[in-house]
Amino acid sequence: MSLTGQASDSGSRVLVLAAGLVGAAGVALSAAAAHRGGTFTGTAANFLLMHAPAFLAIGLAGGNRCLRIASLVLLLGLLLFCGDLLARDFLGSRLFPMSAPIGGTLLIA
Repeated sequence: MSLTGQASDSGSRVLVLAAGLVGAAGVALSAAAAHRGGTFTGTAANFLLMHAPAFLAIGLAGGNRCLRIASLVLLLGLLLFCGDLLARDFLGSRLFPMSAPIGGTLLIA
């Protein structure tokens, strides 16, 4: 259901699902950072928790094509940026060269 009371389409439902998954990952990583330590894990958790409401808002608003493309860019940026930070903490190496800067740039765009 959108905020206007109309039935949601599949794109909106995917964004609401993404909001839930991003938020849940943020909570889980916050717990991991608290118990395991690791500054990069805490930063990744914060980024995920901060961006989950954006996906929820776009999904509930039934965003147009431009907003959906923006949310896809946002999701890709989160995956690259947070993925690189988590790879550094858990694997001891980067995801791939320049993955965090590319992800951060996508988050800014």
